[in-house]
Amino acid sequence: MGETLTVIRERRSVKSYKPDMIPEDALQKIIEAGTWAASGMGKQSPIILAVTNKELRDRLSGMNARIMGTKADPFYGAPVVLVVLADKNVPTHVYDGSLVMANLMLAAKDLGIGSCWIHRAKEEFESEEGREILKSLGIEGEYEGIGHCILGYPEGEPRKAAERKTSYVYYAR
Repeated sequence: MGETLTVIRERRSVKSYKPDMIPEDALQKIIEAGTWAASGMGKQSPIILAVTNKELRDRLSGMNARIMGTKADPFYGAPVVLVVLADKNVPTHVYDGSLVMANLMLAAKDLGIGSCWIHRAKEEFESEEGREILKSLGIEGEYEGIGHCILGYPEGEPRKAAERKTSYVYYAR
């Protein structure tokens, strides 16, 4: 099997992280992979908010936890959060942002970094607090939160993959 297919097959969502920050060069490679995701009509509707600042990371975690109705850290202790948002004015923005998320997670796996897609970015950045955060960072426009790609070094071994269901593919030959 080719290297890309191996990475795809072996990537797992990591839900426990060491506190160690990932190297800047690895972070930049992961982010670059996100920027090369396919997008509808090549419009590149998504943007990536790369959060390594602990104060902002913890603020986003708190917002996310409140939406989820928990006091636990929804980011599982991961030190890095890549928030993917996409321009609401582009009809394919949700799909475009989802492809960015996939590229981020696969690139992370390829570099030995754990990742997980965390939801509720839509609700976070539709809130007044979320819009205020974007504005304070100079991000203007109508953006929808697509997801958080959390990154870090896994604490322990990831779970084994579920067997692929037998009804996954139907052929029309």
